[in-house]
Amino acid sequence: MAKKMSLSQKINVLRATVMGANDGIISVAAIVIGVAAATNNSYSILIAGLSGSLAGTISMCMGEYVSVSSEKDSQRKAIAEEKERLKLNFAGEYDYVKQKYLDQDIDPKLAEQATKELMDKDALATGVQERYGFNPREFTSPYAAAISSFISFPLGSILPMLAVTLFPPKQRIVATVIAVTIALVITGYLAAVLGDNPRRTKSVVRNTISGLLTMGVTFLIGMLLKR
Repeated sequence: MAKKMSLSQKINVLRATVMGANDGIISVAAIVIGVAAATNNSYSILIAGLSGSLAGTISMCMGEYVSVSSEKDSQRKAIAEEKERLKLNFAGEYDYVKQKYLDQDIDPKLAEQATKELMDKDALATGVQERYGFNPREFTSPYAAAISSFISFPLGSILPMLAVTLFPPKQRIVATVIAVTIALVITGYLAAVLGDNPRRTKSVVRNTISGLLTMGVTFLIGMLLKR
């Protein structure tokens, strides 16, 4: 039976999904706006958008896989190091965990009790959590992250492609910018929520401005290359 994902694992996958969609929106919007600034040919714009979506999907998917796999390798190394510490100097690790609690201004008696209970229950998980800051029982799957990006990136790229191809030539760039701006506000907010970022407005503004700047640069390039 497949092991169910914990809440933190689900949140990490959801975050990869949101960021994949966000990258799909920005990347393809920048491409189609740049091409639309250079030509009114709807077919050329669509082909450029589809090519960018395909390339971005593969790149994002493999990037997530490599990134999460590297993180997982580092976590495995940390677990192996903690196992060795517990084997060679259990008392030292016990004192380390206890000191971590004391540093948080926890009452010495409570710190001692908590350390004893946690170390007796699962010394490895406790040591890794306090020394490295992650739960060794909860790895983020590189496959789940890659698949979520593989799905979300092209879904995000659909919005700018529809906006730039469905509207008349004189309106397509403005319509695309408006549609993408709304989408960036939503993905910026969702990313802040999933990342437990209290500065959600700042996250939304940062995400939106970065997207607008990206589109602005490609628009200027397209205008310079316009025939």
